[in-house]
Amino acid sequence: MSKSSTIELLASDLNDQGCVYCPSPKADMKVWNSHPKVYLDVARTGEAKCPYCGEVYKLKAGEHFGSAH
Repeated sequence: MSKSSTIELLASDLNDQGCVYCPSPKADMKVWNSHPKVYLDVARTGEAKCPYCGEVYKLKAGEHFGSAH
């Protein structure tokens, strides 16, 4: 498997719950279906790391998801 990297996301890349899934075509993985689909909660902290491949998904600077609760 390739080295993990950080994928910068826009708030619009997140689903309604503030999550993305890995593996993701955004990660430019050669075998994007190389492990089970895992939903990662990016909105909660601004980033999340996949426990299978180590890919990090992070909101771009200045991006915010939803409204403050």
